[in-house]
Amino acid sequence: MVHRWDVITVGNLSRNRYWGEGDDAPVRPVLCTCTLVQGADFRLIVDPSVAGPERMAAELDRRTGLDLSDVTHVFLTHEHGDHHAGLACFPEARWMAAPPAADVINASGRYARGVEPVSGRILEAIDATPTPGHTASHHSLRFDCQGLSVVVAGDAVMTRDFWDERRGFFNSVDFTLAAATIERLATLADVVVPGHDNCFLTATGPAGRRG
Repeated sequence: MVHRWDVITVGNLSRNRYWGEGDDAPVRPVLCTCTLVQGADFRLIVDPSVAGPERMAAELDRRTGLDLSDVTHVFLTHEHGDHHAGLACFPEARWMAAPPAADVINASGRYARGVEPVSGRILEAIDATPTPGHTASHHSLRFDCQGLSVVVAGDAVMTRDFWDERRGFFNSVDFTLAAATIERLATLADVVVPGHDNCFLTATGPAGRRG
């Protein structure tokens, strides 16, 4: 069971159409949202966002009081570099991603060891669910915690504005599929942790329908 989850870094986009910015050039450095999910026998980082162990350690400490060595697992939602910028900060952890994403990251030769391909239920508590559109191989994580269904969406949901409009980011490989993925997540999630924004509640997830 998952007994706690925390947002470690709140991400931002390099360019945001909802702020009147165009898609043709970056306006600021990109940062993805990074999340820690904890169970009885695991501490899982999703999309480690901060390069450099000192900075990553500082972010983890200020949000959880934990050390880098306390993290047992890392999951990468997809292969884009901003979502594994801090992967090397966790050399003692088990690195995981969906098989196609793991293949791309491993083929890059960027890391001294490989990312393990995983699918379905991981750590006996979390579902790695396909959420294509941003990339073909994108996977999000869904779990239950304190009576709510939580989806750590990665770039399947860029920000709350993209969620509201059911829209993919400008570099999505398939905009129709991205919209369909958001529609499906709306039936699964009471809480969404997007790829580049803070978490938010939905009104259409399992708890909302029960209410």
